[in-house]
Amino acid sequence: MLYIQAKELSESEVNISTQLLGQLDALLPSGTPGQHRRRIESNEQKKKRMKPDSDVTRLSPSVRNQLDSLANMKGEQVAARVTPEDAEKDEWFVVKVIHVDKETREFEVLDEEPGDEEESGGQRKYKLPPSRIIPFPKRTDPSSILDFPPGRHVLAVYPGTTALYKATVVQPRKRKTDDYVLEFDDDHEEDGSLPQRLVPFHRVVALPEGHRQ
Repeated sequence: MLYIQAKELSESEVNISTQLLGQLDALLPSGTPGQHRRRIESNEQKKKRMKPDSDVTRLSPSVRNQLDSLANMKGEQVAARVTPEDAEKDEWFVVKVIHVDKETREFEVLDEEPGDEEESGGQRKYKLPPSRIIPFPKRTDPSSILDFPPGRHVLAVYPGTTALYKATVVQPRKRKTDDYVLEFDDDHEEDGSLPQRLVPFHRVVALPEGHRQ
């Protein structure tokens, strides 16, 4: 959520700057070439023109701090949605962050185990926005560990794989560092029952809003 907030704050700064430019336009003499050009620019062109103002050195301290925290995630494993926006379902995998671009706010991640179905047969890289990245809780940082109550829907790594699926918390935990007991959707036995599976707490995250499965 911190990364999504950082993205929203940055976009808010761009919008405010654009509004200020519009107010300045109203004060400029009519017929100014720059005034006419601004009025017909598309939103995408405005973003490109505002790129210098979105430089990390010009952002507010809170946004800079959050972007710095993103850069510090290099080398860490995170949950990433690698499917495009128009995909029928969301696919989440455990990936490794290899670079964070502070200017574009994009994550470059590496899928270290893409699976046998990949034609290349090797590792795959993706460039993703913060909205498609979820950091895992850190084993050494209790403040990052979320406690999901029984009945809560979560996104968790299925045992023995690097893929995340929707699951339901079954039992309460005595300590934050205890494993979760989960029932994964569509994980039916032959008799139709859902087996209960243990998943480490650092491989369980909140279910994203609007998750498609």
